[in-house]
Amino acid sequence: MASKLGDMLVKAQLISEPQLEEALKIQRREGGKLGSIAVRQGFCSDQDIVSFLGMQYGVPAADLDQWPLIENAVIALVPAELANKHKVLPLQRSGNVLTLAMSDPTDIFAMDDVRFHTGYNIDPVVSSEMGLVRGIERYYGGSSGLRLRDDVAGGKRTGSGGASSEPIAPNAFNQNAFDDAADGALDLKELENELEESDTEYEAFEEEENINAAALAKGSEEAPVVRLVNMVLIDAIRKGASDIHVEPYEKSYRIRFRIDGLLTEVMRPNIKLKDPVTSRIKILAKLNIAEKRLPQDGRIKLRVNLGGQQKTIDYRVSILPTLFGEKIVLRLLDSDKLMLDLTKLGFEPESLQQWDRQISKPYGMVLVTGPTGSGKTNTLYSSIAKLNQTDVNIMTAEDPVEFNFAGINQVQMKEQIGLNFAAALRSFLRQDPNIILVGEIRDFETAEIAIKASLTGHLVLSTLHTNDAPSTISRLMNMGVEPFLVATSVNIICAQRLIRRICVNCKAPDPHQPPAEALLKIGFTEAEVGKGITIMKGMGCDICSKKGFKGRVGLYEVLEMSETMRDMILTGASAMELREQSVKEGMITLRRSGCRKVLDGVTTIEEIVRETVL
Repeated sequence: MASKLGDMLVKAQLISEPQLEEALKIQRREGGKLGSIAVRQGFCSDQDIVSFLGMQYGVPAADLDQWPLIENAVIALVPAELANKHKVLPLQRSGNVLTLAMSDPTDIFAMDDVRFHTGYNIDPVVSSEMGLVRGIERYYGGSSGLRLRDDVAGGKRTGSGGASSEPIAPNAFNQNAFDDAADGALDLKELENELEESDTEYEAFEEEENINAAALAKGSEEAPVVRLVNMVLIDAIRKGASDIHVEPYEKSYRIRFRIDGLLTEVMRPNIKLKDPVTSRIKILAKLNIAEKRLPQDGRIKLRVNLGGQQKTIDYRVSILPTLFGEKIVLRLLDSDKLMLDLTKLGFEPESLQQWDRQISKPYGMVLVTGPTGSGKTNTLYSSIAKLNQTDVNIMTAEDPVEFNFAGINQVQMKEQIGLNFAAALRSFLRQDPNIILVGEIRDFETAEIAIKASLTGHLVLSTLHTNDAPSTISRLMNMGVEPFLVATSVNIICAQRLIRRICVNCKAPDPHQPPAEALLKIGFTEAEVGKGITIMKGMGCDICSKKGFKGRVGLYEVLEMSETMRDMILTGASAMELREQSVKEGMITLRRSGCRKVLDGVTTIEEIVRETVL
């Protein structure tokens, strides 16, 4: 059959006779499908192979790179391990028929396996093997192509293809170097099979009432568990994730990555892995593996070798007991991704000018507000990085300290011994500071000390959790701070959100442009609508994993305090009145900031509507 395909390719003048001979030699030497070898050698394209396979097998051909987005419910019908095992991908379901993309539609065993698992009749379509590999990676995630190397443990390899039975020593893990290789796929099913054959009785320590710390530690150091945890930690870096969620449920166990602000499921390990994986992560983070009733927080630090480049990655670990086990969230802190240039964060030019003017003042309070994960820390770090000079003393109180900066005195909060924001602020005032950064104003005591510090010759930067800039004033007064203190101390307030940025590689005009009435309701001005607005969108490409978005950009609402605003605060004006006045004075709201980024082709209407209100 392979020679038949080769003859057809030669007959169509897609490959030459010498190329066919070379491909057949490689096939005899290494195995594999002739079509995949021809594509890999650059003799022809994936689309050529798909068309010829359709002719060869007499079934419809599907180019997966051009196929519409497959529904999650359809993907969920076929588990990742089954899709990887047979190199198949479910495309759509109609009644009791499941359309299945296969590289070999005559593979009865694969169709029977999928039919038995799903209960649906199988309608095969043919696709190229390389297209299927890309499709499986896109929809199921996974970490095929990872090979991990433990330099500290004597160079023993823990990737696939002969995993070492020696676990990575917990105290040596922080110095591991990981190789990003293109081969050596690590199969989840293989890990689960190894787990089944392991001597460790994982079920023995699933009961809360009888926690065996020795059994937990032994289970966490089994080779499959070590490899799985390593794989997840490194794959999160490769995919550009900001958080890893490891979540136990009654009958399932899943791992999700937060990529560009949205959670994506990447794996569903066997539920038997729940306790060993949790214990492994606890050991790496130097936490108590026997404590399952209370929340715990820790940190993992890795030195990573990706593509020949050495990187240091911190993982902030939070463990929370839930109904069916401990949920783990790891926040990735990659210093290389920290953007310290204020001009590249997404500020509008006039807003950035106001911000620069106020953070350059010798005293007063500068506040950044927004929900968790909106980029507040990045804005504050960018600001103090700009102010970091040899002639100023900068002190920060953070919980936790996310990134280290030379020339800045950073203090980690430790509530258990009484070192909180208020206590740190009192000590700072005896350390001759010029600039103070307080991680968050959470209570009246911290707010009062921070405000008094800003009134006695110090520039104080901090964060609050409020919905917009004007409501920050009301929040401070609700904490118990007197209006006259707020009016005299606050220089500027910045509310912010993060939205997804359109992929620049596949950006094109949206074929479905909204009507003028809808644009006006969203927040565009009549002048903007009158000139004509072209809405852009990402069409989906390999760079953005067919999502149409790559990276994120900030929306900023900057409220600079004027004398009129200060007088209104003293007379007890509401947040709504303060908002109306600030807009009159030229404040760009979050929604308007989003509209301007839509006009610039940076993001989409759906993104700004999801994160902002009029």
